[in-house]
Amino acid sequence: QADYLSPKYHVVIANPPYLGRGGMNGRLAAWLKENYDDVKSDIFSAFIIRNTELALPSGQLGFMSPFVWMFISSYEKLRSFLISQKTITSLVQLEYSGFDGATVPICTFTVENSNRPDFRGGYVKLSDFRGAANQAPRTLEAIKNQDCGWFYRASSKDFDKIPGSPIAFWISDSVRAAFSNNQKFGEYISPAVGQNTGNNDRFLRIWSEVSTNRIGIGFSQLEDVAASGLKWFPYNKGGPYRKWYGNIFFVLNWENDGQEVKEYAVQRNQGKHWSRYIQNLHFMLREGVSWTATSSSYFGCRYTAPGFFFDVKGTSGFSDVIKPKVMAAYLGSNVVSSFLKFLNPTIEFQTRDIRNLPYTDALKNDKRLENLSEKSIATSKLDWDSYETSWDFTSLPLLNLDYHQPTLKATYQKLRAHWREMTLEMQRLEQENNRIFIEAYGLQDELKPEVPLNEITLTCNPHYRYGGDKSEDELEALLLADSMRELVSYAVGCMFGRYALDKPGLILANQGETIEDYLTRVPEPSFPADDDNVIPMLDGDWFTDDIAERFRKFLRVAFGEEHYEANLKFIEQALNIKGKRNYGIRDYFLGEFYTDHVKRYKKRPIYWLFSSPKGSFNALIYMHRYRPDTVSVVLNDYLREFRTKLTSHKNHLEAVSISASSSQGEKTKALKEIEKITKMIAEMEEYEREVLYPLATEQVEIDLDDGVKVNYPKLGAALKKIVGLDAKED
Repeated sequence: QADYLSPKYHVVIANPPYLGRGGMNGRLAAWLKENYDDVKSDIFSAFIIRNTELALPSGQLGFMSPFVWMFISSYEKLRSFLISQKTITSLVQLEYSGFDGATVPICTFTVENSNRPDFRGGYVKLSDFRGAANQAPRTLEAIKNQDCGWFYRASSKDFDKIPGSPIAFWISDSVRAAFSNNQKFGEYISPAVGQNTGNNDRFLRIWSEVSTNRIGIGFSQLEDVAASGLKWFPYNKGGPYRKWYGNIFFVLNWENDGQEVKEYAVQRNQGKHWSRYIQNLHFMLREGVSWTATSSSYFGCRYTAPGFFFDVKGTSGFSDVIKPKVMAAYLGSNVVSSFLKFLNPTIEFQTRDIRNLPYTDALKNDKRLENLSEKSIATSKLDWDSYETSWDFTSLPLLNLDYHQPTLKATYQKLRAHWREMTLEMQRLEQENNRIFIEAYGLQDELKPEVPLNEITLTCNPHYRYGGDKSEDELEALLLADSMRELVSYAVGCMFGRYALDKPGLILANQGETIEDYLTRVPEPSFPADDDNVIPMLDGDWFTDDIAERFRKFLRVAFGEEHYEANLKFIEQALNIKGKRNYGIRDYFLGEFYTDHVKRYKKRPIYWLFSSPKGSFNALIYMHRYRPDTVSVVLNDYLREFRTKLTSHKNHLEAVSISASSSQGEKTKALKEIEKITKMIAEMEEYEREVLYPLATEQVEIDLDDGVKVNYPKLGAALKKIVGLDAKED
């Protein structure tokens, strides 16, 4: 083998093996560190160095490899080696789906085994051409027509002008000047990765899972957090693409100054200090900005008010010289999006990339930017808080008197017009923000300030919310349907006392709260909460507190009696996306409501559905009002009562089936109904015998601090199964 490896070759061609350090055994990792320390992060980079050693001086090398080496920090020394000691003569950067059956970052490139810093190699960028079938034809087209728009020329000297020397071959002289003529953003800002708890299932909750009186919001000092006696504190964890404000879902267990998290970190660190995993504690709770570290779409930066912890995926930035809202304006501009594509066009936004952005000192205290940012953040916050998944949600926008009209349809139309105005105003603000930065960096020939509607990240904007290539009519139908789902969800919240029509914000949101607590806060409710925390959801009006009947009462109280029928029809038509015949509000409750609820609360539902195996019996409860005797209430006051009513109805039908005064059609119909009811009764008897009665005798206790993933399974087969409930939290 040594003989084969010892000759020198005129041409070396390789598709090196790919293996990151995490997959290496100890011996291989140690050998690479000893022999190829500069390029030890992946075996393919060591092979590239080794292959250059196999080539003669000025020999030619050809490679296919992941294109991550072109951009990310762990390959900077490989880039430096190829730029300063060798010459990249050509490179083709494939689109992520450039191979059938795989989504991988691949490039193919050639290298001359000597250094010619002024040589301008030929580069082809295929990132705009999706799919394997496009890669070869578009490459050949670029070779034949170098003015095609995706062929570029660049030299080693060009790459040195950008911090970290990314192989950003497509950038212009204006962009290079932006980097050369300005300081790095890292001179003004401290980007920081946060905690790695090691067990998010244990230490994180979605805020709605726990008692709100255990959550501490707005703290700015760790000492005050430790002294508060509270357990849960806001936690930034990245999330989907959204700008300015939002993605506020999680809370972190930092009780007793993070005692449990720190003890667990010490265990993970084999008895050594916890700081290896709990990083940058001095930045926690500070006002700043945050962004999602991994995103396959766009870079989205959000303002963070004081009081947040953050983790690795919710990377954050802080500054003593630039106001956080001005930082948000800069990082929210399309200038930064463009710069980041040069620094690192992968799906990872690293702190190093943020530090290496160019920043002009002239804008650090610009009042225009501060004003634009404040308005953008306020608009985004208003949008975020309009949905019950925000802890600052107060009431449904449809119930806001500013949009009140005689009918629900007219009210929605007025609200929809307001949402359009919000979206267009946000678009105007973002475009003005872009214009300021484009002019500051002299990039008028490179970038335009315009922002497409699908990048205006407001939930009330259907172009962003649903995306894709849907028509305006399709987008409007989806938005209307979701708005009616939110109305139904809010109504159910009022049924349970989580909300009240007469008072804004959360009413009952702490463990074990009762109807007495509700009446203390809302003494004379116009739409009272359910007394026993059990709401049946059945195919028919079998109970006075049946969910469909209660929703009808809610609609009458909230929107008036005069147009009640038209309002109900408007809701039912909006919810009937699939165009089912004779679709009513009961069909929505029985078929879709709980699925929507589980999705809305990210598989951590706050309303729990008792459901027999085939769904003949269904009843909702609110977990914050759960008590050890709740299952007994479901069993005795609802399941058994329903079975008794069914039996009575069955007896009546049997009388019809044998009555001489009944027609043959009536008898046939009665017999079919008898058969159906007999099966339902048998199903419920088994559900009681096998599931509900044994569970009721256990008097199961729950602790909201344990979260839905722990508490929901305690009631086992009594509850509707939630697919993915046991999935590990990222």
